[in-house]
Amino acid sequence: MAAKTHFTVTIPSIPGHVGGTITCTEPAPQVYLLTLASPPDNRLTPPLCAALLESLDRVEFGEGFESGVLVTTSAMPKFYSNGLDLQLAMSTPGFTEDSLYPLFRRFLTYPMPTVALVNGHCFAGGSCSRCTMITAFSAAGRAAPGGGVQDAGAGGEAVRREGGAGGGDCGWVGGWEDGVMRLVEERGLRTKGKMGVYGMLKEEMYRGQVALLDARGGGGG
Repeated sequence: MAAKTHFTVTIPSIPGHVGGTITCTEPAPQVYLLTLASPPDNRLTPPLCAALLESLDRVEFGEGFESGVLVTTSAMPKFYSNGLDLQLAMSTPGFTEDSLYPLFRRFLTYPMPTVALVNGHCFAGGSCSRCTMITAFSAAGRAAPGGGVQDAGAGGEAVRREGGAGGGDCGWVGGWEDGVMRLVEERGLRTKGKMGVYGMLKEEMYRGQVALLDARGGGGG
């Protein structure tokens, strides 16, 4: 069955970055795939963060959607996200407080299970787990439950398992059908958010990280 396309959000261009798009498709029922296409490497610029936040809102609140699973991936096979443009981040007033931390917070407390289909390089802020320059980066990374790593094969796609409410592990598995869809089916992820409390459970589970992000300006919404 062909994937259904729901929407495309534009990532405006800024000096040094060409912008791009985030497209939402539904390759399987209640599995919503956000594909980032901001060449060359999906840097976390203010426009990209804003476009991601808008996309998350559309999936949660938009007509034609029901609770399911949110998957993010990249249109560029070499890069999932290369993290921040550090010069831009340091020269943009309020970037971390107004753009980055709200995005981290939104993913931590999103009312559906989230999975990252990591199909290329993923560094620093792009993985929300390797950067230690700012305390909140570490907080976002620590929220992902620990686990091992499985080899996805040279050049293969990978799935970052984001353990949501109810626990889980964080590892790497290969492929769309063998990775994402197997994970969705094995753990019954489509139905996790249907009772309407999944986001609240995640907020409680990650209350320390959420409080830290809020204290650094991440907001409460």
